[in-house]
Amino acid sequence: MSALGERQEALIRALVAGGELPEGFDKDDAAVVSTALLRKRAGEVAHHLPVVRHTLGDRYLRLFTAWADGRPKTSSHADAQAFVAHLQDIGELPRPPWYQRFRKLSRK
Repeated sequence: MSALGERQEALIRALVAGGELPEGFDKDDAAVVSTALLRKRAGEVAHHLPVVRHTLGDRYLRLFTAWADGRPKTSSHADAQAFVAHLQDIGELPRPPWYQRFRKLSRK
């Protein structure tokens, strides 16, 4: 990979996955871009989860950004699935009824 390619990869990692910002880039500007990309990602996931978005209301963006910060995106669909699992783990969303029955059976 060329030096330019390596710097571009490092920049992307810094903007979307919490990596170290390469030398020569302004930290404040990078923070603005990183926040914008995180909000865009939150919007894409909300598109997959309209009921969850509605249920969480104003808390959606805060909960999503706290979960996604430093987590690289694989796809919007994968993010949506993982985010719902996280919300269930922290008690923000109930688990489906079958899950409780499954847990009881698996403990025996």
